[in-house]
Amino acid sequence: MFRYIIRRMIYAVPVLLISSILVFVVMHVAVSPTAGLALNPRISAKDIIRYKHDLGLDKSGFQQYMTWITHFLQGNWGKSLIANRSVFADIKTALANTIVLGVIATVFSLAVGVGIGVYSALRQYSWFDHFSTSAAFVGLSIPNFWFALLLQIFFGVYLTKWLHLKTPIFYTAGLYTPGQVGFHLIDRLRHLFLPMLVLAVQIIAVYSRYMRASMLEVLHSDYLRTARAKGLRERRVIVRHAMRNALIPLTTQVALDVGGIAGGLIITETIFEYPGMGRYFIKAIGNGDYAQVLPWLMVAVTFVIVFNLVADIMYAVLDPRIRYA
Repeated sequence: MFRYIIRRMIYAVPVLLISSILVFVVMHVAVSPTAGLALNPRISAKDIIRYKHDLGLDKSGFQQYMTWITHFLQGNWGKSLIANRSVFADIKTALANTIVLGVIATVFSLAVGVGIGVYSALRQYSWFDHFSTSAAFVGLSIPNFWFALLLQIFFGVYLTKWLHLKTPIFYTAGLYTPGQVGFHLIDRLRHLFLPMLVLAVQIIAVYSRYMRASMLEVLHSDYLRTARAKGLRERRVIVRHAMRNALIPLTTQVALDVGGIAGGLIITETIFEYPGMGRYFIKAIGNGDYAQVLPWLMVAVTFVIVFNLVADIMYAVLDPRIRYA
């Protein structure tokens, strides 16, 4: 197992380098950080040339990339080309906000989705099974942006008007109330609820279907019949033996979802103006600020690689029959 982990970590290095090179090339070809300056009549051509020189944009693409990757590996992530802010500090804040939202949505979805999937499998073809199956298909069919807009209109406009409230029960934008000083748990939860709900709808649908299919396969296995023949309680058979093995296929999906959190929940964060990695990425792309985009990419790809490895390790934990050479 240890050799397998080391080998996977070594393979991750060229993946990170190739990803950073591709994004660097695309950013340089598609977007210019000085395009907005050229539209300002008060900025002369000499000012633009001096600006490019100060930021090192007058060097070749290879020199710019080597300068950036060298500084990045040394822990110096540089500053934004547009805002002149520390990239590391901005990404650290955005990543923390995204992890909070993503983890809450994933944990909630996992609890609800696994519960629905297990009960549907135990009550196959019952009214609950048919209802949960239909609800899952509806959840998978709802576009995130459309559902987010519906929630904003309902909670932000109609429900507030009907109940004659000064502020919505659940806020429709931001992370905290403007002017607020310090951390307030209730206020933070009121801001997190709607984006969490948007994310959870599709995740619950996916997890419940995974769990139902996996449980149905496990419930007809020989070792469960043997466990029952030994006189074990049905609850122990289901929880200790069936669910543990049924969770193995779901482990991959959960690990991929958690790994993808660092890449940003782009649509949800943009609609709710949530200051996370997704909104950070959209703003950086719009500004053509590769000094922000490249570290964002490295963090996102690293999370995906790490949690894919975590999924493989969890396979061995959940099923002792699985071993890696």
